Amino acid sequence: MGRRTQLFRPRVKIYDKLPTMTELRWLGEANLERPLMVVALKGLFDAAEAATCALSHLGDHYNATHVADISSETFFNFMEERPTVEVTAGGGRVISWPDTSCYAAKTPEGTRDLLLVSGVEPHMRWRTYADTLLELARATGTEMVLTVGAMVGMAPHTRPLGVVGSAANPAVAERLGLGKPSYQGPTGVIGALHDRLDTEGMPVVSLRVSVPHYVPGPPNAEATRSLLARFELVTGVPTDHAALDGRANDWRSRIDTAVANDPELSAYVRQLEEQVDESEVMPTGDDLATELEAFLRDQRDDS
Repeated sequence: MGRRTQLFRPRVKIYDKLPTMTELRWLGEANLERPLMVVALKGLFDAAEAATCALSHLGDHYNATHVADISSETFFNFMEERPTVEVTAGGGRVISWPDTSCYAAKTPEGTRDLLLVSGVEPHMRWRTYADTLLELARATGTEMVLTVGAMVGMAPHTRPLGVVGSAANPAVAERLGLGKPSYQGPTGVIGALHDRLDTEGMPVVSLRVSVPHYVPGPPNAEATRSLLARFELVTGVPTDHAALDGRANDWRSRIDTAVANDPELSAYVRQLEEQVDESEVMPTGDDLATELEAFLRDQRDDS
């Protein structure tokens, strides 16, 4: 009779001892009070870069601190979004990767702090990217996520650029007087993020400004100002959007001059004005921020 072979069965799986890999890299402590996480990504949802410029404005206004990055290695095809190389003052070379940067902004006492998340829309693994943002939100005690964006639309430059707000969660939409998403079809990473947050019970709101399709290029200070003004109305967090008044007026004056020299474009703009004057975009009551606070307070009480 031959000898029976004894199989080796380790009591602990080898991979259990491997370090946990995560795309989220912490650079410092956030220490935020009842924070709102605000997300803006360059790409399809950032016409004229109005949304990412809005986050840059908030970061500068509040002297925000860089607290974390989401590594681009997992999410990008670097043939499409190439890193850049720079030569430093000392003669060295530094490569900048398209990572997602996360900044902590301390706001005035009595208002919610902000976690500002900005970067480039990733090319792949959107579900993993959404999971990473959810990890960031939970680690910082985030109570609500707001995605801010800008879309090319039928907006005349002669009117305040409308901002549309929506929330898939019926309770959030009803409480804040927001619309509910009705779009069906191909979506982007922001759509994937909203779906993931909704599934996990994290309140999430979308704010998006409409940029005139006949002047889609950046910068567009008017679109950024409109987005910041609506964000302030909804959240109650001061945004210093009035600081953009001068640049926004200069932008409108340049477009006025160009349109005045084109009779066909002038007629088209008048047509857009009539359409916009007949429609409403979002509720304008001053009690939106109060409703937001009440909703989030109820959420805490229920959990």
